[in-house]
Order: sequence, then structure tokens, then C-alpha cells
Amino acid sequence: MLPDKSPEFALIDSFREQLRAARGVELGIGDDAAVVEWGSRLGLLAADMLLDGVHFETSSQSPVEIGRKALAVNLSDVAAMAGVPRFALVSLALPHVAPREFVEGVFAGLKSLADEFDTAIVGGDTTSWDGPFVINVSIVGDVAADRAVTRGGAQPGDWLFVTGELGGSLLGRHLTFPPRVREAQTLHREVTLHAMIDISDGLAADLYHILEESRVGAILDSATVPISEAARQLADNRSPLEHALGDGEDFELLFAVSPDDGARLLASNPLSIPLSRIGEITADQSCQLRSEDSTLQPLPRLGWSHLL
Repeated sequence: MLPDKSPEFALIDSFREQLRAARGVELGIGDDAAVVEWGSRLGLLAADMLLDGVHFETSSQSPVEIGRKALAVNLSDVAAMAGVPRFALVSLALPHVAPREFVEGVFAGLKSLADEFDTAIVGGDTTSWDGPFVINVSIVGDVAADRAVTRGGAQPGDWLFVTGELGGSLLGRHLTFPPRVREAQTLHREVTLHAMIDISDGLAADLYHILEESRVGAILDSATVPISEAARQLADNRSPLEHALGDGEDFELLFAVSPDDGARLLASNPLSIPLSRIGEITADQSCQLRSEDSTLQPLPRLGWSHLL
């Protein structure tokens, strides 16, 4: 059996249980984005709130970087559903002492990434208070009908893949990462994606979301987890592998495909970035890590969780 969820996700589950199915809602709480009826396509709705001192540091990071990240994390949610971003709403809670130049820098960061991904910023809200800077972005995207990729479709025997490299994001990449929107769309055209998620909380933690929604288990291969150079540079009591498994804010894609499609991806990678096969889906609901000597041990929910 999979271990208990963190208090944060247990609370989210309690909200989910209280909400009845609503007309026009294909998928509500529990994935990277909600899926709703949207004419001939499906609409994707997501929101992320970022806090000074938690997700960024206004004392040491530029407002352009902060604004860029605020939109990038939302674009990553749309990518996780293999969708196309369309519109964004931005709300700011500004400290009373925030200079105009800071706000203009945040907007410049937002707009640069919005332009890159053809996403229109169409409104939002501003307020001020005595607390730290807070920014919330809500995003609207879409995907062809019946083509949204969720966390709930992984099947026993599927191969698990990740894009890029993992770990050490706090050395800077959490501010500059490229949302994998185009990569997700390419993968969606080339193979049948059974399940997908973006790695925001950490590889292990986000893998658990797929396992729980799909009601399956997994074995992860420690030898094939792609570890970033930043993770190898960190000098603390955690190994590079532990950083790759649990640091979070990598915003790479973790996905499950059939062995046939997996073999095709290994034989001819359609992306301009690395793809790594890191394990397989199992029928029993457990999550294990296979070491280089082939021994198995339980893989805990390594990664970020808000304490509630």
C-alpha cells in the first residue's frame, strides 16, 4: 500500500470529496489543471500563488525573474495536460513600500514569457498591505476534445520517462526554467501519453500523485534518474540522487507510456532535450527504488509539502 498523504494533500482530498460533480466540468480538483467543456475543445484552468520568502526572494532576486516564474509555473501546469495556453489573469498583493520600478519589473517578466508562448494577459487585480509581496496567476488553456492527459491513466507495464535533468533547482533554475509546453505537445503527437505531471514538488512526491490517481505502483531505477550538475554541486548531507528525487521546482515532465511507445522514444527522441526512462508502472500499489545492485527498497514521498 502507498503511504499516507501529507497534511496538505489530505486537506485537498477533503475539499475534493465535498464537491459534487458540476455540469460542464470534466475533471475538477486533483490534477495539474481542471478540465471543463469549451466548445469543440476542452478548457484547462489552473492557478498558482507565489509568496516572497517561500517561492522567491525579493531581497536577492530581480522582479523580472519573479514575474517570469509566476507565469512559468502556470504554463507548466498546462504543459502537464498536453494543452495550449491561451489567457492569463494576474493578481498582486503589494507591500505598501513597493516602488513602481519593482512592479514594472514584475510585469516585464510576465509579459516576456507571455509573448514567448502566445498567451494573452487579460486582467487581474492589485491590492496593497503590510505583508510581503504575493503574486497569483490564473491561466486558461485548451486541448482537443478527449485529448487532455491526466494523472490517472498509468497502466501496469508502462514505462516511466522524464524530460531534462533533476535536482538543485534552488541554485537558480527555479527562476529560469523553460516551461515544457512545446515538448508536451510534441510527445502528445508522437506517442500515446497514458499519464503525465510536471515535477514541481519533487520527482518522488509527484510520482505518488500519478500512482494514487491511477491506482497503481511503480519501481524507479536509481541508475537512470537524470541528475543535474547543480544537484552534484550541492554540499550538504544529501546525495545528488536524493536531491534529484526530492528537491522539486524542476518543472520537467514525468510521464507514462506503453513499452512499445517507450521503445520508440528511446530509439528516436523527438525532442531537443534529453529523455530518460527511469522505471516502470506495477500492478501492486507500492513505490520502490531499485539500486544499481538491483535491490529494492521503499521510496518515501520525498519532496516539498506545505505544512498545515
